[in-house]
Amino acid sequence: MRLHASQTIRPRGKRAGKNRIFHLRLSVTIVANYHSYPTRLPGRPSRPHVREQRGRLAALGPRPTEPMLQLTGSLTNYPARVSFVAYVLTMLVGGFVLTLPVAGNPERPPVSFVDGVFTATSACCVTGLTVRSTLHDFSPFGQAVILFLIQLGGLGIMTITTLVAFQVGGQATLRQRALVADTLGIKSGHDLRWVTYAVLITVTLAELVGFALLCWATWGSGPAAAVVWRSLFHSVSAFCNAGFALGDENLMPDAGNVPVNLVICGLIILGGLGFPVIFDVVSRVRRRERVWERLHTQSKMMIIGTACLLAFGALSFWVLEWEDAIAREPLVTKLLMGLFHSTTCRTAGFNTVDYAALSSATLFLSIILMAIGAGPCSTGGGFKVSTFMTLVVGSWSSFRGLRRANFFRRTIPAGAIQRATAASLLFAAVAIAALVALLMLETRGVLDSRPRWFLEALFECISALGTVGLSTGVTASLTDPGKIVLVVLMLVGRLGPVTAAAALARRRDAYQPEYPEEEPLIG
Repeated sequence: MRLHASQTIRPRGKRAGKNRIFHLRLSVTIVANYHSYPTRLPGRPSRPHVREQRGRLAALGPRPTEPMLQLTGSLTNYPARVSFVAYVLTMLVGGFVLTLPVAGNPERPPVSFVDGVFTATSACCVTGLTVRSTLHDFSPFGQAVILFLIQLGGLGIMTITTLVAFQVGGQATLRQRALVADTLGIKSGHDLRWVTYAVLITVTLAELVGFALLCWATWGSGPAAAVVWRSLFHSVSAFCNAGFALGDENLMPDAGNVPVNLVICGLIILGGLGFPVIFDVVSRVRRRERVWERLHTQSKMMIIGTACLLAFGALSFWVLEWEDAIAREPLVTKLLMGLFHSTTCRTAGFNTVDYAALSSATLFLSIILMAIGAGPCSTGGGFKVSTFMTLVVGSWSSFRGLRRANFFRRTIPAGAIQRATAASLLFAAVAIAALVALLMLETRGVLDSRPRWFLEALFECISALGTVGLSTGVTASLTDPGKIVLVVLMLVGRLGPVTAAAALARRRDAYQPEYPEEEPLIG
């Protein structure tokens, strides 16, 4: 049916009145701000202005700010490079500070620049691999610097920058907002200021509660000041999934301490779920809704995936090590070790058992758990639990011959499955390249002297790339080139292989032609 111009459907009643009010306000705003609008487009001045500017520039000679302008334009066009540059600068500055005499222990050998950068990278990338003793090789000031870097890396450097901008200037730039929204998994339409403060409050409350519980659980084990500092350090390190501990044996002395194990595990799981999942669950509970039915698909994937991986890790550890590495431990300690191993192995890096004493089967399964990691927009690493769950759901649907991948009455888009596959393959490619480089650099090093050299080299690479921090004891014995390989892996793992590749790649908005489809043979 065609309508004449005079019969065009128009809003009536209240809707028409609202439209008139909106257009009236828009017109008044445009007229009131007319004087502030440029008369010409930016960068397109009139010819007299162009000639005058060219004459002044010619008289001044070449512009000294051209390299800086090129660098600024590069960062503007590639937002992923902002995070990359921020982390690199933090690593270098933190490494330099840790090499200062005030940060070291005068009774121990001085910290070299490579060891300082390695420690700073491990801290700000919340990994936990160490080449020097955190307790004995660093002074209280050095330990405080490491703790600050852990907190900075756990929250995210861009999140901290945005918080400072809100406090000082009252607002953040659009680029900061975009980067923080990507870091915290914020969708458009959310108040960035409120979400950023909510993240800060959540982190502070979780770490303070963990600190209080750890103080209560370890009170009397030493001087009061040492217990307080150790509890604070471990609480922050656990929630940020860093794995740094004030002890040469990590948390092995507390293997049978039930409260310490449960508190550390709780902090690790909470930090590894990711801020979007935490906010989703809290918001449903506050609204007194049916929590599980109202949760987003991302939250359901994370909760189910985390529970399944925890159960798988604990059961496999008990089966493989019950009569081997932990055979002499009491029953309660055995159960705690399995639960703690399954929790920390995916991203945290704490340990209550000597990983050099574990069987090859346990180490290999640990590598799989470390590669999967934690959740997106969390304090953990790996190629993410939600990515793993997306691959599982997509593969299961494909095996059953289904055209769509469904998960709890929601359809997973084909594009999400493709991105999950690409992220997993990129993670594997980076790990393989780093493994080859490490084996080449350590041909006559510490790895050749160990019977399981290939498995332990793979363990170190995945531990660094997944920002886990577990080690079989070879990290401190690596050469400087081998340490640099792990530094690069920790940086790539914290940013994510996809983000790191986007930061280093050149953007090409080329036209992509569309050709006829032809399906290859698979399987």
